[in-house]
Amino acid sequence: MNNNIKIESSKAPEPVGLYPHARKVGDFIYYSGIGPREKGAKKIPGVELDEKGNITSYDIATQCHSVFKNLQYVVEDSGADWKNVVDVTIFLTNMKDDFPIYNKIYAEYFKDNQPCRTTIEIKSLPTPIAIEVKAIAYVGNK
Repeated sequence: MNNNIKIESSKAPEPVGLYPHARKVGDFIYYSGIGPREKGAKKIPGVELDEKGNITSYDIATQCHSVFKNLQYVVEDSGADWKNVVDVTIFLTNMKDDFPIYNKIYAEYFKDNQPCRTTIEIKSLPTPIAIEVKAIAYVGNK
């Protein structure tokens, strides 16, 4: 029996590097960092770029909804349910301005399931986005 299974989602955006969307190990599923991009699209929801690819403006609410939708896609494609998500790490590039909006939207998605959560401000992300989510799900009692 394989106890380390690579998971690729058919609905989530393609990873920007050499890594799977998730990996199931034992009773846990570990989700790679997921941003707001859409599968097969170059334009990032809620992001306006200049000709050099620099962010000129962004809508954190649009990005938050897109990030959580993408996480839901990968959770579903991994065989888990939203209620199985037990730990969430959020990376924000502007904690001061974006946290209140993100926190409100986060509460909409996780009002029934309240996983552990860590929110970290970082200088930048690998693509021109303002938020990324990483999560862990427990599927042992499934």
